Amino acid sequence: MKRFFNSLLVISVFAAVSCGSDKSSKQAEQAAEVSLPNVEVATVSVREVVQQAYFTGTVEAFVVNNIAPQSPRRIKEIHYDIGDHVEKGQLLVSLDDSALVQAKAQMENAKVEYDRTNELYEFGGASKSEWDARRLQYQVAKASYENLLENTTLIAPISGIISARNYDNGDMTGGLPVLVIEQIRPVKIMINVSENLFAKVRKGMKVYTSFEAYGDEEFVGSISRIYPTIDSATRTFRVEVSVPNSDERVRPGMFARVTLPYGKTNNVIAPDRAVNKLMGSGDRYVYVLQADGTVRYSKVELGRRLDAEYAILSGLKDGEKVVVKGQNALTNGCKVNVVK
Repeated sequence: MKRFFNSLLVISVFAAVSCGSDKSSKQAEQAAEVSLPNVEVATVSVREVVQQAYFTGTVEAFVVNNIAPQSPRRIKEIHYDIGDHVEKGQLLVSLDDSALVQAKAQMENAKVEYDRTNELYEFGGASKSEWDARRLQYQVAKASYENLLENTTLIAPISGIISARNYDNGDMTGGLPVLVIEQIRPVKIMINVSENLFAKVRKGMKVYTSFEAYGDEEFVGSISRIYPTIDSATRTFRVEVSVPNSDERVRPGMFARVTLPYGKTNNVIAPDRAVNKLMGSGDRYVYVLQADGTVRYSKVELGRRLDAEYAILSGLKDGEKVVVKGQNALTNGCKVNVVK
């Protein structure tokens, strides 16, 4: 009986030690799990992304006309002022017409002489040389009169808005135009595009513009002209963007931002929360979750920003899981605890 109780005591002590050892092992495992950094992850996927380039520029009038006579003349009356709208063919400025009256009289007299000589010539009463002389005299007088008429009444060559007035009634015209007309329906924006897009840009392509005066409001335009040569110093070529501007809200001189879509491509799309910046450089990186529960450092090249996401040009594959929360506690190759 005594021997039995001794054996029972040994078994009890062994069991107690064994249970204590299992409990300690479990506690150690739990402690190890608790010590792992908690992270949240997201799965990246491939999507089609519109490729865009961004530019800035200054709004210009589509056409600018300087209204001035061919030679200095006295201004009789300026019919419009700065800010006025004019239509093509309207009378803008009347100049002193004394020379015009004289030129008209000379033209009419030359016409009478020519008609008389022409009648005589038909019946043999005048020689060919006389007829030629009278005809030439009339043509010269007529050309002089028409030139003076054009430079005495200045007509609008385009429809637009008066943007400058350099003289008043009674002034003598000089080196400056009397008026400046700008056509602002449409307006244009000149941008310098990198030569790597030369084969992708086409006349008529849609572009999207915004202006400081109107915040984030978007105005749709199109490419109206592509300059055929590349600037060897900047490696860019000039592109003219046209914006319809039917309501004339966009005015010359405004600062413009231009977005130019030039194609589509498939890119891996990742949340912006997954992308980190390497201190002391412009490099970007993410942590990729591995099958064994560790994370791998991966340098990435960013493409377009898409609201709360980035298009990734290199460094990630379709279906990989990236860490979106808890990156600060991570190092390359460390084991992590993934939480929802």
